[in-house]
Amino acid sequence: MTTSVTTTDILDLARDKVLGRGEGLNYDELVQVFQLPFDRNEELLKLAHDVRLKWCGEDVEVEGIISLKTGGCPEDCHFCAQSGLFDSPVRAAWLDIPSLVDAAKQSLKSGATEFCIVAAVSGPDERLMQQVEQAIQAIQSEVDINVAVSIGSLTQEQVDRLAKAGVHRYNHNLETARSHFPSVVTTHTWEHRMSTLEMVKEAGMEVCCGGILGMGETVEQRAEFAVQLQELDPHEVPLNFLDPRPGTPFAGREPLPAEEALRAIGAFRLALPKTMLRFAGGRELTLGDLGAEQGLLGGINALIVGNYLTTLGRRAETDVDMLGKLRLPIKALNATC
Repeated sequence: MTTSVTTTDILDLARDKVLGRGEGLNYDELVQVFQLPFDRNEELLKLAHDVRLKWCGEDVEVEGIISLKTGGCPEDCHFCAQSGLFDSPVRAAWLDIPSLVDAAKQSLKSGATEFCIVAAVSGPDERLMQQVEQAIQAIQSEVDINVAVSIGSLTQEQVDRLAKAGVHRYNHNLETARSHFPSVVTTHTWEHRMSTLEMVKEAGMEVCCGGILGMGETVEQRAEFAVQLQELDPHEVPLNFLDPRPGTPFAGREPLPAEEALRAIGAFRLALPKTMLRFAGGRELTLGDLGAEQGLLGGINALIVGNYLTTLGRRAETDVDMLGKLRLPIKALNATC
Protein backbone atom coordinates (compact mmCIF):
# COMPACT_ATOMS: atom_id res chain seq x y z
CA MET A 1 0.00 0.00 0.00
CA THR A 2 1.38 3.41 -0.93
CA THR A 3 1.01 6.65 0.98
CA SER A 4 -0.96 9.41 -0.72
CA VAL A 5 0.60 12.82 -0.13
CA THR A 6 0.56 16.16 -1.85
CA THR A 7 3.55 17.87 -3.45
CA THR A 8 3.60 20.44 -0.66
CA ASP A 9 4.24 17.89 2.08
CA ILE A 10 6.29 15.17 0.37
CA LEU A 11 9.51 16.41 1.97
CA ASP A 12 7.88 16.44 5.39
CA LEU A 13 6.96 12.80 4.83
CA ALA A 14 10.53 12.10 3.72
CA ARG A 15 11.94 13.69 6.88
CA ASP A 16 9.98 11.21 8.95
CA LYS A 17 10.34 8.14 6.76
CA VAL A 18 13.82 8.50 5.27
CA LEU A 19 15.73 10.70 7.71
CA GLY A 20 13.93 9.44 10.80
CA ARG A 21 13.62 5.72 10.01
CA GLY A 22 16.10 5.07 7.21
CA GLU A 23 13.39 3.79 4.85
CA GLY A 24 13.57 4.76 1.17
CA LEU A 25 10.61 6.43 -0.51
CA ASN A 26 8.36 4.23 -2.65
CA TYR A 27 7.49 4.75 -6.30
CA ASP A 28 4.51 7.07 -5.82
CA GLU A 29 6.41 9.20 -3.34
CA LEU A 30 9.45 9.42 -5.59
CA VAL A 31 7.36 10.54 -8.56
CA GLN A 32 6.24 13.49 -6.46
CA VAL A 33 9.84 14.32 -5.52
CA PHE A 34 10.83 14.21 -9.20
CA GLN A 35 7.94 16.60 -9.92
CA LEU A 36 8.93 19.16 -7.27
CA PRO A 37 9.42 22.67 -8.64
CA PHE A 38 13.04 23.67 -8.96
CA ASP A 39 12.62 26.41 -6.36
CA ARG A 40 12.40 23.59 -3.79
CA ASN A 41 15.76 22.13 -4.81
CA GLU A 42 17.59 23.80 -1.93
CA GLU A 43 15.20 22.28 0.60
CA LEU A 44 15.39 18.88 -1.11
CA LEU A 45 19.19 18.85 -1.24
CA LYS A 46 19.49 19.93 2.39
CA LEU A 47 17.27 17.02 3.42
CA ALA A 48 19.22 14.61 1.19
CA HIS A 49 22.49 15.77 2.75
CA ASP A 50 21.09 15.23 6.25
CA VAL A 51 19.98 11.72 5.22
CA ARG A 52 23.41 10.91 3.87
CA LEU A 53 25.18 12.17 7.00
CA LYS A 54 22.88 10.22 9.32
CA TRP A 55 22.87 6.91 7.49
CA CYS A 56 26.26 6.85 5.68
CA GLY A 57 28.45 9.32 7.58
CA GLU A 58 30.43 12.26 6.25
CA ASP A 59 33.27 10.42 4.44
CA VAL A 60 33.46 10.57 0.64
CA GLU A 61 34.88 7.56 -1.23
CA VAL A 62 37.22 8.38 -4.11
CA GLU A 63 37.70 5.97 -7.03
CA GLY A 64 39.91 5.90 -10.11
CA ILE A 65 38.98 3.97 -13.25
CA ILE A 66 40.87 2.82 -16.32
CA SER A 67 39.88 1.06 -19.51
CA LEU A 68 41.78 -2.18 -20.12
CA LYS A 69 40.06 -2.65 -23.49
CA THR A 70 38.61 0.42 -25.19
CA GLY A 71 36.23 0.44 -28.16
CA GLY A 72 35.01 -2.29 -30.49
CA CYS A 73 32.14 -3.44 -28.27
CA PRO A 74 29.48 -5.43 -30.21
CA GLU A 75 26.55 -4.04 -28.18
CA ASP A 76 24.46 -1.08 -29.35
CA CYS A 77 24.07 0.96 -26.13
CA HIS A 78 22.91 4.21 -27.75
CA PHE A 79 24.87 6.46 -25.39
CA CYS A 80 28.22 4.71 -25.77
CA ALA A 81 31.07 5.77 -28.04
CA GLN A 82 32.75 2.40 -27.47
CA SER A 83 30.22 0.50 -29.54
CA GLY A 84 31.73 -0.94 -32.68
CA LEU A 85 28.35 -0.52 -34.39
CA PHE A 86 28.50 3.28 -34.46
CA ASP A 87 30.65 5.68 -36.44
CA SER A 88 32.32 7.20 -33.38
CA PRO A 89 35.93 8.42 -33.09
CA VAL A 90 36.81 5.82 -30.43
CA ARG A 91 38.96 2.99 -31.74
CA ALA A 92 39.84 -0.35 -30.16
CA ALA A 93 42.90 -0.42 -27.90
CA TRP A 94 44.33 -2.58 -25.10
CA LEU A 95 46.48 -1.67 -22.09
CA ASP A 96 49.21 -3.90 -20.71
CA ILE A 97 49.44 -4.94 -17.06
CA PRO A 98 52.33 -2.61 -16.10
CA SER A 99 50.19 0.32 -17.31
CA LEU A 100 47.31 -0.86 -15.13
CA VAL A 101 49.59 -1.08 -12.08
CA ASP A 102 50.91 2.42 -12.74
CA ALA A 103 47.36 3.74 -13.05
CA ALA A 104 46.41 2.09 -9.75
CA LYS A 105 49.39 3.76 -8.08
CA GLN A 106 48.31 7.15 -9.44
CA SER A 107 44.77 6.57 -8.18
CA LEU A 108 46.12 5.77 -4.71
CA LYS A 109 48.14 8.99 -4.71
CA SER A 110 44.98 10.96 -5.45
CA GLY A 111 43.33 9.56 -2.32
CA ALA A 112 41.39 6.76 -4.00
CA THR A 113 40.60 3.60 -2.06
CA GLU A 114 39.04 1.87 -5.07
CA PHE A 115 40.49 1.23 -8.53
CA CYS A 116 38.20 -0.11 -11.26
CA ILE A 117 39.37 -2.05 -14.32
CA VAL A 118 36.89 -1.67 -17.19
CA ALA A 119 36.66 -3.37 -20.58
CA ALA A 120 34.32 -2.55 -23.46
CA VAL A 121 32.90 -6.02 -24.10
CA SER A 122 29.59 -7.87 -23.99
CA GLY A 123 31.28 -10.24 -21.61
CA PRO A 124 34.83 -11.54 -21.15
CA ASP A 125 36.42 -14.23 -23.28
CA GLU A 126 39.18 -16.44 -21.86
CA ARG A 127 41.94 -14.06 -22.94
CA LEU A 128 40.35 -11.17 -21.11
CA MET A 129 39.60 -13.23 -18.00
CA GLN A 130 43.22 -14.29 -17.74
CA GLN A 131 44.48 -10.75 -18.25
CA VAL A 132 42.13 -9.40 -15.58
CA GLU A 133 43.20 -12.11 -13.13
CA GLN A 134 46.86 -11.33 -13.79
CA ALA A 135 46.22 -7.60 -13.44
CA ILE A 136 44.45 -8.03 -10.11
CA GLN A 137 47.36 -10.10 -8.78
CA ALA A 138 49.91 -7.56 -9.99
CA ILE A 139 48.03 -4.59 -8.52
CA GLN A 140 47.42 -6.28 -5.18
CA SER A 141 51.10 -7.14 -4.87
CA GLU A 142 52.20 -3.51 -5.30
CA VAL A 143 49.31 -1.19 -4.38
CA ASP A 144 47.25 -0.96 -1.19
CA ILE A 145 43.95 -0.37 -2.92
CA ASN A 146 40.69 -2.26 -3.45
CA VAL A 147 40.24 -3.57 -6.99
CA ALA A 148 36.89 -3.36 -8.74
CA VAL A 149 36.09 -4.80 -12.17
CA SER A 150 33.57 -4.03 -14.92
CA ILE A 151 33.80 -6.39 -17.87
CA GLY A 152 30.21 -6.97 -18.92
CA SER A 153 27.87 -9.90 -18.45
CA LEU A 154 29.28 -12.96 -16.74
CA THR A 155 28.72 -16.69 -16.48
CA GLN A 156 28.65 -18.36 -13.07
CA GLU A 157 32.14 -19.77 -13.67
CA GLN A 158 33.49 -16.30 -14.45
CA VAL A 159 31.83 -14.83 -11.35
CA ASP A 160 33.47 -17.49 -9.21
CA ARG A 161 36.89 -16.84 -10.76
CA LEU A 162 36.69 -13.10 -10.15
CA ALA A 163 35.62 -13.63 -6.54
CA LYS A 164 38.53 -16.02 -6.03
CA ALA A 165 40.92 -13.50 -7.63
CA GLY A 166 40.02 -10.96 -4.97
CA VAL A 167 37.65 -8.58 -6.77
CA HIS A 168 36.22 -6.26 -4.13
CA ARG A 169 33.36 -4.80 -6.17
CA TYR A 170 31.80 -5.59 -9.53
CA ASN A 171 30.19 -2.87 -11.64
CA HIS A 172 27.42 -3.69 -14.08
CA ASN A 173 24.98 -0.86 -14.68
CA LEU A 174 21.31 -1.43 -15.43
CA GLU A 175 21.57 2.00 -17.14
CA THR A 176 17.90 2.98 -16.90
CA ALA A 177 14.44 1.81 -15.90
CA ARG A 178 13.34 -1.57 -17.15
CA SER A 179 10.49 0.03 -19.14
CA HIS A 180 12.88 2.45 -20.90
CA PHE A 181 15.72 0.00 -21.55
CA PRO A 182 14.56 -1.11 -25.05
CA SER A 183 14.84 2.54 -26.17
CA VAL A 184 18.50 2.57 -25.08
CA VAL A 185 19.79 -0.92 -25.92
CA THR A 186 18.44 -3.53 -28.35
CA THR A 187 21.24 -6.14 -28.51
CA HIS A 188 20.57 -7.52 -25.02
CA THR A 189 17.94 -7.19 -22.31
CA TRP A 190 17.64 -5.53 -18.93
CA GLU A 191 16.98 -8.99 -17.47
CA HIS A 192 20.27 -10.24 -18.94
CA ARG A 193 22.14 -7.57 -16.99
CA MET A 194 20.21 -8.32 -13.83
CA SER A 195 21.19 -12.01 -13.94
CA THR A 196 24.88 -11.07 -13.73
CA LEU A 197 24.21 -8.77 -10.78
CA GLU A 198 22.37 -11.49 -8.90
CA MET A 199 25.26 -13.93 -9.36
CA VAL A 200 27.80 -11.32 -8.27
CA LYS A 201 25.82 -10.58 -5.13
CA GLU A 202 25.46 -14.26 -4.32
CA ALA A 203 29.23 -14.73 -4.70
CA GLY A 204 29.90 -12.16 -1.97
CA MET A 205 31.38 -9.36 -4.05
CA GLU A 206 30.04 -5.85 -3.51
CA VAL A 207 27.58 -4.84 -6.23
CA CYS A 208 28.00 -1.51 -8.03
CA CYS A 209 25.01 -0.72 -10.22
CA GLY A 210 23.62 2.57 -11.48
CA GLY A 211 22.88 4.25 -14.74
CA ILE A 212 22.61 7.39 -16.84
CA LEU A 213 20.05 10.16 -16.53
CA GLY A 214 19.00 12.29 -19.49
CA MET A 215 18.45 9.56 -22.10
CA GLY A 216 14.86 10.53 -22.87
CA GLU A 217 13.31 8.83 -19.85
CA THR A 218 10.31 10.38 -18.10
CA VAL A 219 10.38 11.43 -14.46
CA GLU A 220 8.12 8.45 -13.77
CA GLN A 221 10.76 6.19 -15.29
CA ARG A 222 13.43 7.81 -13.10
CA ALA A 223 11.30 6.91 -10.10
CA GLU A 224 10.85 3.40 -11.50
CA PHE A 225 14.62 3.05 -11.91
CA ALA A 226 15.28 4.23 -8.35
CA VAL A 227 12.84 1.65 -6.98
CA GLN A 228 14.38 -1.11 -9.09
CA LEU A 229 17.75 -0.23 -7.59
CA GLN A 230 16.15 -0.32 -4.13
CA GLU A 231 15.06 -3.88 -4.81
CA LEU A 232 18.55 -4.89 -5.96
CA ASP A 233 20.10 -3.17 -2.90
CA PRO A 234 23.59 -2.55 -4.38
CA HIS A 235 26.45 -1.33 -2.21
CA GLU A 236 27.05 1.53 -4.65
CA VAL A 237 25.00 3.43 -7.25
CA PRO A 238 26.98 5.52 -9.77
CA LEU A 239 24.91 8.40 -11.16
CA ASN A 240 25.93 9.40 -14.67
CA PHE A 241 24.45 12.22 -16.73
CA LEU A 242 24.32 11.83 -20.49
CA ASP A 243 27.28 13.43 -22.26
CA PRO A 244 26.15 13.13 -25.91
CA ARG A 245 28.96 11.46 -27.85
CA PRO A 246 29.60 12.11 -31.57
CA GLY A 247 28.58 9.24 -33.81
CA THR A 248 26.16 7.65 -31.33
CA PRO A 249 22.36 7.59 -31.67
CA PHE A 250 22.13 10.00 -28.72
CA ALA A 251 24.62 12.49 -30.16
CA GLY A 252 21.94 15.11 -30.75
CA ARG A 253 20.37 15.04 -27.28
CA GLU A 254 20.65 18.08 -25.06
CA PRO A 255 22.44 17.60 -21.73
CA LEU A 256 20.17 17.44 -18.71
CA PRO A 257 19.59 20.90 -17.17
CA ALA A 258 21.53 21.39 -13.94
CA GLU A 259 18.40 22.00 -11.86
CA GLU A 260 16.90 18.74 -13.09
CA ALA A 261 20.10 16.83 -12.37
CA LEU A 262 20.30 18.22 -8.83
CA ARG A 263 16.67 17.32 -8.17
CA ALA A 264 17.44 13.78 -9.34
CA ILE A 265 20.42 13.53 -6.97
CA GLY A 266 18.20 14.45 -4.04
CA ALA A 267 15.50 12.01 -5.14
CA PHE A 268 17.91 9.09 -5.48
CA ARG A 269 19.27 9.76 -2.00
CA LEU A 270 15.73 9.70 -0.61
CA ALA A 271 15.20 6.39 -2.40
CA LEU A 272 18.51 4.91 -1.23
CA PRO A 273 19.35 6.38 2.19
CA LYS A 274 22.05 3.84 3.12
CA THR A 275 23.66 3.32 -0.30
CA MET A 276 26.88 4.82 -1.61
CA LEU A 277 25.81 7.35 -4.26
CA ARG A 278 28.66 8.18 -6.62
CA PHE A 279 29.17 11.11 -8.98
CA ALA A 280 30.24 9.55 -12.29
CA GLY A 281 30.35 10.58 -15.96
CA GLY A 282 28.78 13.76 -17.27
CA ARG A 283 28.83 15.78 -14.05
CA GLU A 284 31.29 18.29 -15.47
CA LEU A 285 29.09 19.02 -18.50
CA THR A 286 25.79 18.95 -16.65
CA LEU A 287 26.64 20.60 -13.35
CA GLY A 288 29.99 22.39 -13.59
CA ASP A 289 31.98 23.25 -10.46
CA LEU A 290 29.17 24.87 -8.47
CA GLY A 291 26.72 22.09 -9.23
CA ALA A 292 29.28 19.46 -8.21
CA GLU A 293 29.62 21.16 -4.84
CA GLN A 294 25.84 21.29 -4.48
CA GLY A 295 25.64 17.57 -5.27
CA LEU A 296 28.23 16.74 -2.61
CA LEU A 297 26.15 18.73 -0.14
CA GLY A 298 22.95 17.16 -1.47
CA GLY A 299 23.30 13.42 -1.02
CA ILE A 300 26.38 12.35 -3.01
CA ASN A 301 29.06 10.57 -0.96
CA ALA A 302 31.46 9.19 -3.57
CA LEU A 303 33.05 10.31 -6.81
CA ILE A 304 35.23 9.15 -9.66
CA VAL A 305 38.33 11.30 -10.03
CA GLY A 306 40.33 11.92 -13.17
CA ASN A 307 39.18 10.92 -16.65
CA TYR A 308 36.33 8.56 -17.50
CA LEU A 309 36.39 5.91 -20.21
CA THR A 310 35.97 8.05 -23.33
CA THR A 311 35.47 11.53 -21.88
CA LEU A 312 37.67 13.87 -19.87
CA GLY A 313 36.93 14.48 -16.22
CA ARG A 314 38.46 17.01 -13.88
CA ARG A 315 41.98 16.67 -12.53
CA ALA A 316 42.02 14.46 -9.44
CA GLU A 317 43.73 17.23 -7.49
CA THR A 318 40.87 19.59 -8.31
CA ASP A 319 38.28 17.23 -6.85
CA VAL A 320 40.41 16.55 -3.77
CA ASP A 321 40.75 20.32 -3.25
CA MET A 322 36.97 20.63 -3.58
CA LEU A 323 36.45 18.04 -0.85
CA GLY A 324 38.82 20.00 1.37
CA LYS A 325 36.96 23.22 0.69
CA LEU A 326 33.67 21.56 1.64
CA ARG A 327 35.32 19.95 4.69
CA LEU A 328 34.35 16.48 3.54
CA PRO A 329 36.90 13.83 4.60
CA ILE A 330 38.10 11.23 2.11
CA LYS A 331 37.10 7.73 3.11
CA ALA A 332 39.92 5.55 4.44
CA LEU A 333 40.67 2.10 3.03
CA ASN A 334 38.37 -0.59 4.43
CA ALA A 335 36.01 1.93 5.99
CA THR A 336 32.37 1.01 5.44
CA CYS A 337 29.18 2.92 4.69
